[in-house]
Amino acid sequence: MADITLISGSTLGGAEYVAEHLAEKLEEAGFNTFTFHGPLLEDLPQQGLWLVVTSTHGAGDIPDNLLPMYEELDELNPDLSQIRFGAIGIGSREYDTFCQAIEKMEAGLKKNGAKQIGETLKINILDHDIPEDPAEEWLGSWIKLLNIV
Repeated sequence: MADITLISGSTLGGAEYVAEHLAEKLEEAGFNTFTFHGPLLEDLPQQGLWLVVTSTHGAGDIPDNLLPMYEELDELNPDLSQIRFGAIGIGSREYDTFCQAIEKMEAGLKKNGAKQIGETLKINILDHDIPEDPAEEWLGSWIKLLNIV
Protein backbone atom coordinates (compact mmCIF):
# COMPACT_ATOMS: atom_id res chain seq x y z
CA MET A 1 0.00 0.00 0.00
CA ALA A 2 0.94 3.63 -0.38
CA ASP A 3 2.81 5.84 2.04
CA ILE A 4 0.76 8.66 3.54
CA THR A 5 2.33 11.71 5.13
CA LEU A 6 0.19 13.30 7.83
CA ILE A 7 0.81 16.98 8.50
CA SER A 8 -0.75 18.67 11.51
CA GLY A 9 -1.00 22.26 12.63
CA SER A 10 -2.21 22.77 16.16
CA THR A 11 -2.24 25.37 18.89
CA LEU A 12 -3.68 23.32 21.75
CA GLY A 13 -2.97 19.81 20.45
CA GLY A 14 -6.37 18.82 19.05
CA ALA A 15 -5.23 18.53 15.43
CA GLU A 16 -2.15 16.56 16.54
CA TYR A 17 -4.39 14.05 18.33
CA VAL A 18 -6.58 13.71 15.25
CA ALA A 19 -3.55 13.21 12.97
CA GLU A 20 -2.07 10.57 15.29
CA HIS A 21 -5.42 8.77 15.53
CA LEU A 22 -5.80 8.75 11.76
CA ALA A 23 -2.23 7.48 11.36
CA GLU A 24 -3.15 4.50 13.54
CA LYS A 25 -6.28 3.82 11.48
CA LEU A 26 -4.34 4.11 8.21
CA GLU A 27 -1.70 1.68 9.48
CA GLU A 28 -4.44 -0.77 10.49
CA ALA A 29 -5.70 -0.49 6.89
CA GLY A 30 -2.25 -1.40 5.56
CA PHE A 31 -0.78 2.01 4.77
CA ASN A 32 2.64 3.24 5.88
CA THR A 33 2.38 6.59 7.64
CA PHE A 34 4.74 9.39 8.58
CA THR A 35 3.44 12.10 10.88
CA PHE A 36 4.82 15.64 11.08
CA HIS A 37 3.62 18.29 13.51
CA GLY A 38 4.45 21.62 11.92
CA PRO A 39 7.04 20.57 9.31
CA LEU A 40 8.95 22.63 6.79
CA LEU A 41 8.62 21.70 3.13
CA GLU A 42 12.16 20.27 3.11
CA ASP A 43 11.05 17.73 5.74
CA LEU A 44 8.31 16.31 3.51
CA PRO A 45 8.35 13.94 0.53
CA GLN A 46 7.77 15.84 -2.69
CA GLN A 47 5.54 13.15 -4.15
CA GLY A 48 2.77 10.88 -2.94
CA LEU A 49 -0.11 11.37 -0.53
CA TRP A 50 -0.40 14.01 2.15
CA LEU A 51 -3.19 14.36 4.70
CA VAL A 52 -3.29 17.83 6.25
CA VAL A 53 -5.08 18.32 9.58
CA THR A 54 -5.14 21.78 11.11
CA SER A 55 -7.05 23.78 13.64
CA THR A 56 -7.79 27.47 13.22
CA HIS A 57 -6.94 29.98 15.90
CA GLY A 58 -7.26 33.70 16.39
CA ALA A 59 -8.93 35.49 13.49
CA GLY A 60 -8.76 32.59 11.04
CA ASP A 61 -5.04 32.11 11.58
CA ILE A 62 -2.88 29.10 10.81
CA PRO A 63 -1.35 27.65 14.00
CA ASP A 64 2.16 28.88 14.76
CA ASN A 65 3.73 25.46 14.21
CA LEU A 66 2.32 25.23 10.65
CA LEU A 67 2.81 28.88 9.69
CA PRO A 68 6.40 28.44 8.41
CA MET A 69 5.25 25.76 5.94
CA TYR A 70 2.37 27.95 4.79
CA GLU A 71 4.75 30.87 4.25
CA GLU A 72 7.09 28.60 2.26
CA LEU A 73 4.18 27.61 0.00
CA ASP A 74 3.52 31.30 -0.65
CA GLU A 75 7.11 32.50 -1.04
CA LEU A 76 8.99 29.57 -2.60
CA ASN A 77 6.29 28.34 -5.00
CA PRO A 78 7.52 24.73 -4.87
CA ASP A 79 6.48 22.24 -7.54
CA LEU A 80 3.92 20.05 -5.76
CA SER A 81 2.45 18.53 -8.92
CA GLN A 82 3.36 15.05 -7.65
CA ILE A 83 1.35 15.52 -4.44
CA ARG A 84 -2.23 14.40 -3.88
CA PHE A 85 -3.78 15.46 -0.59
CA GLY A 86 -6.73 15.28 1.73
CA ALA A 87 -7.70 18.02 4.16
CA ILE A 88 -9.33 18.21 7.59
CA GLY A 89 -10.01 21.44 9.45
CA ILE A 90 -11.00 21.83 13.08
CA GLY A 91 -12.69 24.92 14.44
CA SER A 92 -15.75 26.47 16.03
CA ARG A 93 -18.74 27.76 14.09
CA GLU A 94 -19.08 30.44 16.77
CA TYR A 95 -16.55 32.38 14.70
CA ASP A 96 -16.98 33.71 11.19
CA THR A 97 -13.44 32.48 10.52
CA PHE A 98 -14.51 28.84 10.97
CA CYS A 99 -11.84 26.53 9.52
CA GLN A 100 -10.08 29.28 7.59
CA ALA A 101 -6.67 27.77 8.34
CA ILE A 102 -7.44 24.63 6.32
CA GLU A 103 -8.88 26.79 3.54
CA LYS A 104 -5.61 28.74 3.41
CA MET A 105 -3.54 25.55 3.39
CA GLU A 106 -5.67 24.07 0.59
CA ALA A 107 -5.24 27.21 -1.49
CA GLY A 108 -1.47 27.20 -0.94
CA LEU A 109 -1.14 23.55 -1.89
CA LYS A 110 -3.32 23.87 -4.99
CA LYS A 111 -1.53 27.04 -6.09
CA ASN A 112 1.65 24.99 -6.22
CA GLY A 113 0.16 22.13 -8.22
CA ALA A 114 -1.01 19.67 -5.55
CA LYS A 115 -4.28 17.91 -6.34
CA GLN A 116 -6.94 17.43 -3.70
CA ILE A 117 -8.65 14.09 -3.28
CA GLY A 118 -12.18 14.28 -1.92
CA GLU A 119 -13.95 17.03 -0.07
CA THR A 120 -12.47 18.82 2.91
CA LEU A 121 -13.81 17.74 6.27
CA LYS A 122 -14.58 20.71 8.53
CA ILE A 123 -15.14 19.63 12.12
CA ASN A 124 -17.15 21.95 14.35
CA ILE A 125 -15.92 21.32 17.88
CA LEU A 126 -19.27 22.49 19.22
CA ASP A 127 -20.88 19.44 17.59
CA HIS A 128 -18.11 16.94 18.33
CA ASP A 129 -16.48 16.67 21.74
CA ILE A 130 -14.11 14.12 20.24
CA PRO A 131 -12.98 15.34 16.79
CA GLU A 132 -11.32 12.01 16.13
CA ASP A 133 -14.78 10.44 15.63
CA PRO A 134 -15.92 12.44 12.55
CA ALA A 135 -12.35 12.38 11.22
CA GLU A 136 -12.27 8.58 11.39
CA GLU A 137 -15.63 8.34 9.63
CA TRP A 138 -14.39 10.70 6.87
CA LEU A 139 -11.17 8.69 6.56
CA GLY A 140 -13.07 5.58 5.49
CA SER A 141 -14.56 7.45 2.54
CA TRP A 142 -11.24 9.09 1.69
CA ILE A 143 -9.43 5.74 1.57
CA LYS A 144 -12.00 4.49 -0.95
CA LEU A 145 -11.25 7.51 -3.15
CA LEU A 146 -7.55 6.62 -3.12
CA ASN A 147 -8.34 3.39 -4.91
CA ILE A 148 -10.22 5.08 -7.75
CA VAL A 149 -8.14 8.23 -8.27
